[in-house]
Amino acid sequence: MVDLNRLRGDQKLEIALTIKPMKVIRDNLTGGICRLSCLPFIACTVILFLAFGSCNLKEKRHRAKLHDDHLRGALNHRSNLPFDSNLVLTFYKSYPRLNKYQHDVTEVYRQHKYTYIWFDGVGMVEYGQTLFSKVRELDAEGVSSKFPYQDQIDGVFKNDMENKLTQQETELMITNLYLYYAEKVYKGLDDTTTIALGWLLPRKQVTYAVLLDSIISDPQLLDRDDSVLFIQYYKLREVLKRYREIENKGGWKTIDSYPGVKAYMPGDSARTILQIRERLFIEGDLKKDSKSNRYDPELVEAVKKYQLRHGENPNDCILPEHIREMNIPVGDRIKKIIVNMERCRWIPPGFARAKDYIVVNIPSFKLTFVRKGKVELESPVIVGKNMTKTLIFNGMLSYIVFSPYWNVPQSIIDKEIKPGMARNKDYLEAHNMEWNGGQVRQKPGKNNSLGLVKFIFPNSNDIYMHDTPAKSLFAQESRAFSHGCIRVGKPRDLAVAILKDDPEWTPEKIDAAMHAGKENTYLLKTKIPVYIGYLTAWVDAQGEIHFYQDIYNKDDRLAQLLMVEK
Repeated sequence: MVDLNRLRGDQKLEIALTIKPMKVIRDNLTGGICRLSCLPFIACTVILFLAFGSCNLKEKRHRAKLHDDHLRGALNHRSNLPFDSNLVLTFYKSYPRLNKYQHDVTEVYRQHKYTYIWFDGVGMVEYGQTLFSKVRELDAEGVSSKFPYQDQIDGVFKNDMENKLTQQETELMITNLYLYYAEKVYKGLDDTTTIALGWLLPRKQVTYAVLLDSIISDPQLLDRDDSVLFIQYYKLREVLKRYREIENKGGWKTIDSYPGVKAYMPGDSARTILQIRERLFIEGDLKKDSKSNRYDPELVEAVKKYQLRHGENPNDCILPEHIREMNIPVGDRIKKIIVNMERCRWIPPGFARAKDYIVVNIPSFKLTFVRKGKVELESPVIVGKNMTKTLIFNGMLSYIVFSPYWNVPQSIIDKEIKPGMARNKDYLEAHNMEWNGGQVRQKPGKNNSLGLVKFIFPNSNDIYMHDTPAKSLFAQESRAFSHGCIRVGKPRDLAVAILKDDPEWTPEKIDAAMHAGKENTYLLKTKIPVYIGYLTAWVDAQGEIHFYQDIYNKDDRLAQLLMVEK
């Protein structure tokens, strides 16, 4: 008689692997029973009992509590089945297309003392199947990719396919599948590539072993984990699903445009109005399609909503450029959503949970100041033009300068001021400028190019936020006019909001300092994080998707890189 309790861990694992749920039971009954004859009768009886009993394993696992609550975040092994560390090197010789994961796989098993992760004393653990299902649904994550050894991993999980891998290869293949999923969904493109794309914001760091422990403790985290992915990612994922449904139904038809028509106004009737109505109904800006060709009040509100979602100033006038925007295919909208999901993979998830921060989204031309976890102020901004782009980076707002001098950059001196001085000897005086230590600076005042206040977050790029005397530019929808710095549409309101809890700076004192004509620098008692980002698609708190102009032509380049990553 064989005492199963005295079997070694690897022997128990071999028995467990021969009783894997459903498809493996079939294999055991056809090819594995012959091996039982060499065991004593009672051992055979026990093993057969286990094999047939595994038919209900899935249901039992569903009911069973496999993990202790106090072990959340750490592997909760039901048995410590040993794993031969030498097999890792052998595995990658057989499956070289997974070599890039070797270091992380080794680290995962080292941290878990080289014990099996995906199998326990009963068989494959439940979260293995969950992981496989998520990889099969990568398209829903905006990822178009295929696991390098898809046939082999299908053989592990699919009932109608044979698993040709050894026990150890099966274990390692699933771990590589996990790392593949984590790379595609949680990490995205590597740091070197994102820096080359001009993304200088800090990248989040992912520790695969710790992340795996959390997923094993709670497999539902594979569907959503706000501690790993920036929450905007999940909002975009929901919208992606909706736009793919639109695409599967045929998308939207092209709206006719007639060169002789300069605009459609409320009350107008035309075939084009009928087409616009259908178009806005499909995308959800219009709740119902009345099939009317008249530009009625209901359609006016839908048009305004559409314009607002596309970074335009809402009005009841439908111009040819609005129709061109509406004629962009749904496939292009899907591509824009996927590109921005990738950018969200790079953003540390805790960023949006900070109490105080300022964020500027370049494509939307908007600044948002979050104070104590709530939006305190929103302001339009002007950003750098294409030749002098505003950089994507972060800093700490450290001080505010009231009635600032403008120290003119050398490039502007060479390109603009010196030619102006050559044409007009009084050029400096006419522009309220003066020489200062071999450099040119503009004196404080309402016509100063920096306006009446500037906000400094020290950085090597010499980019900061400031007021501007050119207020009329904020009325334009596309506002890329600066030399790289960020012009704020509500500078006084921003200063008041930042200094709200500082008794030294009442709104009246702020107004006086801004108009004093004398530079005054104030160091903030508490520095505020500033993030300058680049997102061309954004889902708001109401679940509405907003699309913005790709002013620096970054979307297509990123989309091409994502295709290469396939």
